[in-house]
Amino acid sequence: MPPDSLLVAALGDIHGRFHRVEAWLDALEEARGRRVDFVLAVGDVEAFRHADDHRRKAAKRAMPAEFAGYADGVTRVKRPLYFIGGNNEDFEALHDLPDGGELAPDVHYLGRAGLRTLGGLRVAYLSGIHAPRFIDQPLKRPTSLDTAKQAGYFRAPEVERVAALKDVDLLLVHEWPRGIVQKAREERLAPARPLPSPWIGNPVTRKLVDGLHPRWVLCGHSHKPFAVSLEAQGRTQSRVACLDQAARPDTAVFWLEFEGREAQRAGWGVTGTVAWEAGQRWGLHTLPPSGEPESGDGPGDDPPGATA
Repeated sequence: MPPDSLLVAALGDIHGRFHRVEAWLDALEEARGRRVDFVLAVGDVEAFRHADDHRRKAAKRAMPAEFAGYADGVTRVKRPLYFIGGNNEDFEALHDLPDGGELAPDVHYLGRAGLRTLGGLRVAYLSGIHAPRFIDQPLKRPTSLDTAKQAGYFRAPEVERVAALKDVDLLLVHEWPRGIVQKAREERLAPARPLPSPWIGNPVTRKLVDGLHPRWVLCGHSHKPFAVSLEAQGRTQSRVACLDQAARPDTAVFWLEFEGREAQRAGWGVTGTVAWEAGQRWGLHTLPPSGEPESGDGPGDDPPGATA
């Protein structure tokens, strides 16, 4: 493989299922015959340091408190993991790390908004979801249930920080850009599964995508896989990949192989099967066949005042 080749894996909402996704990444490496250079997670990671915090505050409380073992050094991830915040996180721990930090060996919170260069790729990110009532309000320390929920909403200065960026390879957001389902409907492409509501997502994230023209956009939150291309005349095409929660690997794992800063191929799941190659059209036809989710792995609750 070329010396500047990278295999980047992305994960949908982990919701504390660290052991599961580690096994999935092992399988992906075996299938592709190479190491995953680093992993990107699109929010709702729920990296609770203490088991008691997980049991009291996690959206998926029935799941074991797996991150505590990583935080205590009992076990560690096999590949560097970089994640943004969703609307279900350990916000008390993240509040003092607005520009990111390492929560456990090789587990990195990117921060609330900004840009990080990873493996030579320019990765922009915006944590949280859109709540119109709070976007212009100051961020408060999460010392109560209400202020913890509000910490999961992005604020106007954070959006502006991302909007000022240029030349972005990957944009990580938690909530979908508004209008991507309608775009797929207008293209009249035969979907691999039923289309979600056209009102899913938020207009703030969509405006960011339309202004930045990142080459790839990765998002989660809605626990559904989706793929669409957004184009502006004379500008870079943005390929959007929305990931499912970590219930099944075929829709919760997405991977990209780069040579330099150019993506050469991409795929869903851990079989190593290529769903897209450079020069091909990106869209719903790249999704894996539909299947039933695991029992008990439905979507978590969104905070009041947030958009869906």
